[in-house]
Amino acid sequence: MLFKDRRFAGQLLAKELAIYANRSDVIVLGLPRGGVPVAFEVAKALNAPLDVLVVRKLGVPDEQELAMGAIAAGGVRILNKHIINVANISDEVIARVAVQEERELERREKLYRGDRPLKDLRGRTVILVDDGLATGATMWAAAVAVRKQQPAAIVIAVPVAAPETCQQLNPEVDQIACVSTPSPFYSVGLWYEKFPQTTDEEVRELLTKAANNGQPLFAG
Repeated sequence: MLFKDRRFAGQLLAKELAIYANRSDVIVLGLPRGGVPVAFEVAKALNAPLDVLVVRKLGVPDEQELAMGAIAAGGVRILNKHIINVANISDEVIARVAVQEERELERREKLYRGDRPLKDLRGRTVILVDDGLATGATMWAAAVAVRKQQPAAIVIAVPVAAPETCQQLNPEVDQIACVSTPSPFYSVGLWYEKFPQTTDEEVRELLTKAANNGQPLFAG
């Protein structure tokens, strides 16, 4: 199944999440940058507030698309021990990459929400949205970060995912909603007709548009 673009994929994904519509406890968190256009459509369809949860992949040096781990807001860091061992990556290299990505995470946090912190998620049903799951490292980090806030439930929602990644993440959350789980998977972008890089400006515009459409940014 090919998705026209991220916005169309979000509209299809929202249909998988219809049971969460019009519920006061639900919040949709998009993973920047590519997950935000998808999350915008999900939040609009569910009549739920939209916000972002900033995460960063820790890419293997010289092979940036391969994740050896990920970091998320709140000091969360998870590592893929299998990839680290296979690629023979040292602790020093991991630390160096982590420092670089922490700087970028902080930059995006400030750019997307300014001084507005992510509010308390305690007792909320949190829907984490991305444009797809390959290794699942960033989504795993996002789930760990949210779990620290003791939500009522965590739902992972993506248009497309590798089947084995869903299996690996399933014990970490309460539900995984996915439109398509093709095998072999290869990459997220392969399943989109249009898959341009989402810009920082687009993320900011969608957050503002959600607020102007009567979907206020989560205010606790």
